[in-house]
Amino acid sequence: MPGRLQHRSALITGAGSGIGLESSILFASEGANVLLVDINIEAAQKGAAIITQRYPNVKAIAAKADVGKEEDVKSVVDKAVKEFGRLDVMFNNAGIMHPADDNALNTEERIWDLTMQINLKGVWWGCKYAILAMRENPVDEAKGLHKGGSIINTASFVASMGAATPQLAYTASKGAVLAMSRELAMVHAREGIRVNSISPGPLKTPLLMDFLNTQEKRDRRLVHLPMGRFGEAVEVAKGALFLATDESSYMTGFDFKVDGGLSSCYVTPVGEPALSPPASLIS
Repeated sequence: MPGRLQHRSALITGAGSGIGLESSILFASEGANVLLVDINIEAAQKGAAIITQRYPNVKAIAAKADVGKEEDVKSVVDKAVKEFGRLDVMFNNAGIMHPADDNALNTEERIWDLTMQINLKGVWWGCKYAILAMRENPVDEAKGLHKGGSIINTASFVASMGAATPQLAYTASKGAVLAMSRELAMVHAREGIRVNSISPGPLKTPLLMDFLNTQEKRDRRLVHLPMGRFGEAVEVAKGALFLATDESSYMTGFDFKVDGGLSSCYVTPVGEPALSPPASLIS
């Protein structure tokens, strides 16, 4: 049975770890050729090697890029089109959460600017060059290939909810990603280009765990999670896969919350979680 992304190609930023790596492997398992983009080229290469070993019928290529530089973003989109002949899925996932990010009084301007450069401008440029590429996608009805494609932008639950544990620049950047995704979805809706955001809750990824570097910080958040645990990157990857495929063909301008119920919660349940989290695809 053909995979849900058979004959299609995807570019995923931040693909060296966490959500990006899990998504790269999952997309490849569904038949997609994948360009794994990360500022850490060695990490992206390791991910590409995993895919090549497991799924020899698809093409997995690693590329280095700093999404805070427009020329880097354009270069990797051009590379995806050159290598695969088309770009069907753009997953703008790369981002930072700076340890010095704090409240309005304590956050330095350089931290604000760096966060916006990567988390917001990087997504803008990813959308810009993906749209240009998707407009030129060749049509092959026999393979179910059309012009257009799916753009997925990683936002966050903090784009919709406030927190008394501030990370102001990060929160503001993700709120902007949410608004930008909605607007782009409307602008390009009749071109066959869908733009959706995905908002993870707190995840057990290096990005967040490095930020929550004490048990006190982790416990401060766990008490608010209805499912009693941090999410796993693979759970967000499964949501991204849905947005990448034709199963979500009538969805655009949508924010897909993968947050364990956090954004719907007033009072959390008590007791231990009945189910274990799903296993990672990486090992």
